[in-house]
Amino acid sequence: MRYQDLSYWLSTVDEPLTPRPALAGDTEADVVIVGAGYTGLWTAYYLAEADPTLRIVVLERQVAGFGASGRNGGWCSALLPTSLPALARQHGRDAAIAMQCAMHDTVREIGRVVAAEGIDCHWSYGGTVVLARSEPQVKRARAAVAEAREFGFGPEDLTLLGPDEAVARCAADGVRAATYTPHCAAVHPARLVRGLARAVERRGVTIHERTPVTAIRSGAAVTPAGAVRAPVVVRATEGYTPGLPGHRRAIAPVYSLMVATEPLSAETWEQIGLAERETFSDHRHVIIYGQRTADGRLAFGGRGAPYHFGSRILPGYDREPRVFAALRRTLGELFPVLGPDVPVSHTWGGPLGVARDWAASVGYQRGAGLAWAGGYVGDGVGTSNLAGRTLADLIRGEQTELTRLPWVNHRSPRWEPEPLRWLAVNAGLKVMFAADEAENRTGRPS
Repeated sequence: MRYQDLSYWLSTVDEPLTPRPALAGDTEADVVIVGAGYTGLWTAYYLAEADPTLRIVVLERQVAGFGASGRNGGWCSALLPTSLPALARQHGRDAAIAMQCAMHDTVREIGRVVAAEGIDCHWSYGGTVVLARSEPQVKRARAAVAEAREFGFGPEDLTLLGPDEAVARCAADGVRAATYTPHCAAVHPARLVRGLARAVERRGVTIHERTPVTAIRSGAAVTPAGAVRAPVVVRATEGYTPGLPGHRRAIAPVYSLMVATEPLSAETWEQIGLAERETFSDHRHVIIYGQRTADGRLAFGGRGAPYHFGSRILPGYDREPRVFAALRRTLGELFPVLGPDVPVSHTWGGPLGVARDWAASVGYQRGAGLAWAGGYVGDGVGTSNLAGRTLADLIRGEQTELTRLPWVNHRSPRWEPEPLRWLAVNAGLKVMFAADEAENRTGRPS
């Protein structure tokens, strides 16, 4: 397998993707972490920073950043998969506000670490502009701002832009309004995860790649080469969680696909905007997301690939020609300056993790020594850092503001058995597509 072929991001990292040595046999540690993506590496980073004497081992089936951490849209955002009203209904208004404030702080914290560790991940703190290009989308934009105000977040956190202000940031076709938040940075996600792997190694953490974990149990992570015995075992496997025994219905792996254009000319960028490398989306139902890369491309993605029966994850599912064609079409509709045949150089995809209640969670069973985090629903670039910091506090037995956040020890219900799971997830996708198509018939195309 050529790891460079998995995404545009992995093809442009600043190092060869040579696997680190695999686990050679039984060993012992104080903490063993399963998964060398953002969640596992951030957890290792903060544990090692807090207590350099800890023996920490990270096990990875492929290489660091193989999964969503090396393939995502590069939004280091303060987004949460669970809405503020939903959090407030379950945990109270103050807890919901605390969770959102923690995410605002998280974006700044990642920026701090990137600078402190010298990680060249093309960090650009340009915020996010979410366009409204039809009247229903305008209504959703206004509702998003009203909701933010209801929870005490002002224009410095989220503001409604008129058409001229919106176009000044992102000159997509037919823009009527937009929301804008400064709480997001565009990043090169694979450079971030690979740089983070080097940073934890500098702190004495051992990473074993090409080491699949076949079982997680209290006191050990089991691999074909042997077991790593440790009083604390952390599951940080996100969309790949269903491959572990006993976890098939814990998370549904849903695919998100992306394209990247060839580098665009300065003249083209003058017509598109994104001068501050704002990340961008719009207020349709089926999520789209994009950014202007440091080398002048448009990296653009969206949901819409089907969920595969039995939570199967196969390399062939990373590439759905129908979805890639739809993404190119949508880019052309957003930015007619790209012409009828958008110049795409890279196509890729991968699974993200969706909990049954669309609620991310982080937790630790102290008696069993089992910790976990995940269910980010595609918002994991930022959320995984908060998870890593929270897990580090939980594992060390610290009572902090982070360990009191409402997602701590939240237990999502399990997904239904098949075929109900397949029917439910794919029916949900069809409903969202149908809603967007209905709006397109009564408003402008989006």
